Amino acid sequence: MDESQIYPRLQEVFESVFDDDSIQVNPALSASDVDGWDSLTHIRLLLTVEKAFHVKFSTSEIGKLQNVGDLVGLIKAKT
Repeated sequence: MDESQIYPRLQEVFESVFDDDSIQVNPALSASDVDGWDSLTHIRLLLTVEKAFHVKFSTSEIGKLQNVGDLVGLIKAKT
């Protein structure tokens, strides 16, 4: 799966999790850029991403994520 397939699906996930259609998913997007992106929402987001892409992330992989670009790279590696 490449980035052109990942980003549109991630866009849907973000809009659903944050209930906000104005979020623009891009590689530099991080928790500090999105209102309401706290630790609980982070868990919900990652669980939803795992389900949407049929992947499973380890705790150490999650801990290394800094932004959406890192998440996309991780999804690419696992699909």
